Amino acid sequence: MIDILAFGAHPDDVELAAAGTLIHHIKNGAKVAIVDLTAGELGTRGTVETRAAEAEESRKIMGVQYRHNLQLRDGFFENDENALIKVAEAIRHFRPKVVLANAIADRHPDHGRAAMLVSRACFLAGLPKVKTHYNGEIQDIWRPKAVYHYIQDRYIKPDLVVDISDSFQEKMKAIRAFATQFFREGDDGPQTPISSEEFLFFIEARAREFGRSIGVEFGEGFTTERPMGINNLLGIQ
Repeated sequence: MIDILAFGAHPDDVELAAAGTLIHHIKNGAKVAIVDLTAGELGTRGTVETRAAEAEESRKIMGVQYRHNLQLRDGFFENDENALIKVAEAIRHFRPKVVLANAIADRHPDHGRAAMLVSRACFLAGLPKVKTHYNGEIQDIWRPKAVYHYIQDRYIKPDLVVDISDSFQEKMKAIRAFATQFFREGDDGPQTPISSEEFLFFIEARAREFGRSIGVEFGEGFTTERPMGINNLLGIQ
């Protein structure tokens, strides 16, 4: 049973937008898993093999307990029965309290499609008549308490911001674990929208922007699918 299950359309999606949140919660005793929907096989830089190795290195840096790849088709997966069942199986297997998913809309079309896919699967995973299996056994139903969507390339006004001031440096280490994808001194590989040093400056600036909005150094923003409930107004930053 996992406290937080983070889905990403591609290996490194979670790192770029939610790694600080995961690391912060792990430091406070939470159990965390990541499920990548695809292997990122259409990426301009690197290979499926290097992305898998980088994802594992990043997992270790973050302290995430489990990481799994559903092997859906990068760029071509759809919000269809096959994909929904695979995601629902992962949800029922890990039984998370909270699910994190891709941005509801973004520059990369896979991101918004993944957001809808995961959200829908979270609902289906709670229906007794939707049958899924693990190791040949029928799985019990499970529905997380909440789905939060992290914010990626395009700015979306967050509904909540998590203080990641204690985990920002480790977040950046986790991102840099994807050495084929992001800036390295002396790298002469093909240039992409995320391979420049300026992109890493953007990641820091976004974290500072979200942090400033709640009066801390660094933050990560999320949108919600329903209102959040609290029992103490004085605990809000």
